[in-house]
Amino acid sequence: MDMRKLVGANVARIRRHRQLTQEALSERSGLSQQYISGLERGKRNPTILTLHELATSLGVRPIDLIDEASEAD
Repeated sequence: MDMRKLVGANVARIRRHRQLTQEALSERSGLSQQYISGLERGKRNPTILTLHELATSLGVRPIDLIDEASEAD
């Protein structure tokens, strides 16, 4: 499994479940909308700090962003 694609898929799934746009997540997290877009497409390699910021902004645990089982939910 490509971890960049896994993280991107999990971020996108959780963001949509929370009914957030990429722009809204950008505002919450302090990351640019372009970065979030690239992340969701599996083109970005997020740092641990970025995973923490995204998880906090989405109201989940950082492990939820890298868990393969989460992707199937």
